[in-house]
Amino acid sequence: MIRRWRFGAALVVFLVAGCGSVRERADAAAGTATRLLTAVAGRDGSAACALLAPDTVADVAEAAGTSCAEAILDEDLPGPGAVTSAVVYGQWAQVRVSGDTMFLAVFGGGWRVVAAGCVPRGADRPYDCSISGG
Repeated sequence: MIRRWRFGAALVVFLVAGCGSVRERADAAAGTATRLLTAVAGRDGSAACALLAPDTVADVAEAAGTSCAEAILDEDLPGPGAVTSAVVYGQWAQVRVSGDTMFLAVFGGGWRVVAAGCVPRGADRPYDCSISGG
């Protein structure tokens, strides 16, 4: 089941916060995004859901009427690919990989994916995401 969610660009404009250099933080966000796609490709739903933000876990499960670990494997996410860009906006990040754009946020345990399977809809329009939270 694919749900559509509009991820607004305004959501990623925040004050710079956190530890480490911007490059280190971008690399960490990119690593989380890559691990999510690798877990889904490897059919490891539990590992994939562990990389999602809490609201995203709940929304994925609720939309499918099953556990997140089962539901995420039915989402139309691409396989792991090369990271083409990773940009940090304070406690938020946008990571682009071959075939996908993901939005992440910093939580106590590190970066977590808030939205994935996101497709741009044109200039000045929000992304259309297949999975998201909130």
